[in-house]
Amino acid sequence: FSGSSASPKSSVISPSSAAASRLAGQGCDLIIPTGGRAQQKSGPVLLADEVKNPAMEKLELVRKWSLNTYKCTRQIISEKLGRGSRTVDLELEAQIDILRDNKKKYENILKLAQTLSTQLFQMVHTQRQLGDAFADLSLKSLELHEEFGYNADTQKLLAKNGETLLGAINFFIASVNTLVNKTIEDTLLTVKQYESARIEYDAYRTDLEELNLGPRDANTLPKIEQSQQLFQVHKEKYDKMRNDVSIKLKFLEENKVKVLHNQLVLFHNAIAAYFAGNQKQLEQTLKQFHIKLKTPGADAPSWLEEQ
Repeated sequence: FSGSSASPKSSVISPSSAAASRLAGQGCDLIIPTGGRAQQKSGPVLLADEVKNPAMEKLELVRKWSLNTYKCTRQIISEKLGRGSRTVDLELEAQIDILRDNKKKYENILKLAQTLSTQLFQMVHTQRQLGDAFADLSLKSLELHEEFGYNADTQKLLAKNGETLLGAINFFIASVNTLVNKTIEDTLLTVKQYESARIEYDAYRTDLEELNLGPRDANTLPKIEQSQQLFQVHKEKYDKMRNDVSIKLKFLEENKVKVLHNQLVLFHNAIAAYFAGNQKQLEQTLKQFHIKLKTPGADAPSWLEEQ
């Protein structure tokens, strides 16, 4: 540490391997005192340069972390106060802003689709119960047997088609959820790492610029050289993260278009077939997207299905 009085360094000469073997065989320690003279002590050989201090290593890591945190914090505050400059990639940051905005919109669609699924599930459950009630009354009311029977068949068919539509909607929800909360989220995690690397890069760039504006003498030149090395390290890290984000954004866009195209076609076709009462088209839509439903036992077609 600066300001502390340092004792004169002694010259340490590492013994040859042969000498070390001899000393080990004699059961001696090699101890290098301050004066540089070797003394012998019983025990194994211990070389001075093999001694490590874990506490000092941890202290050095903490010092570097604290210094880096201080520089980054100072850079963030300077940017917020409008005093510090920041590196801006206009094209890349515009793409990131669009991605974040789209994620919010997709999350809203996901939330609404989940609400629709819950409401449809409740309606299908009610239709199934209503169909059972009509069927029971059809058996017990001979004078209204046919009327109750028609309504029972209608409600059961609506419930069946509703379950089919529910399968399509839930498949849509699962796919969009994967896109939003896994694929897009993974890309945004890389974006956060890129933004952290950008702050570090600007912090060390600012530090180097300030040193270059000052005097150049025997005391400042080593600091400038060290600052230049640190700046180069963080510049390479920043360039790498910027490239990683660009690649991920490109692949994400391709994947997003493919996934949403398929899911939007599924959603449209399923909804349209359901409300048009086209059961065959509704089932065909699920087959097209390889969606399997847990269907009950095969029942005889009702009068409504035969029309």
